[in-house]
Amino acid sequence: MKANNIDGHIIHINSVTGHQVPAFPGLNVYPASKYAVTALAETLRLELNSAKSKIKITNISPGAVHTEILTNNKHLEEIVQNWIKEKQILNAEDVADSVVYALSTPPARPDPRINNKTSH
Repeated sequence: MKANNIDGHIIHINSVTGHQVPAFPGLNVYPASKYAVTALAETLRLELNSAKSKIKITNISPGAVHTEILTNNKHLEEIVQNWIKEKQILNAEDVADSVVYALSTPPARPDPRINNKTSH
C-alpha cells in the first residue's frame, strides 16, 4: 500500500488485555502479547502519519470472546460460565461485525469505540 501510494486499511485484532492486565490466573503471557499489538498498531500509525500516508490503522480490542482460550482454561471455567449465563461475553461474529464496521468508516473519521485511528 505504502509503496504504491494507495489508501488502505490495516486492522489489528487485539484485546482489552492489551490495555489493562486482568487478575485472571492461567493467562501467562497473553496480556503481554496484546500490549505488544497495541504498541505495534500505534507505532505503525505514527510512522504512516509522518509519511503523510492515507493508510488507516484500526486496533479492535474486544473484551471476553467465547473462544478456546477461555473455554480451555480450567482456572476461568466458573467465571466464563457466569459470563455466558449473564450474556457478558462476545461471540466471534461480534468481532467480525466490528471489522466490517471499521472497514465502512470514512478515512478521516476515526471511531474511538473500537480504538480506530486514522494515520492523517
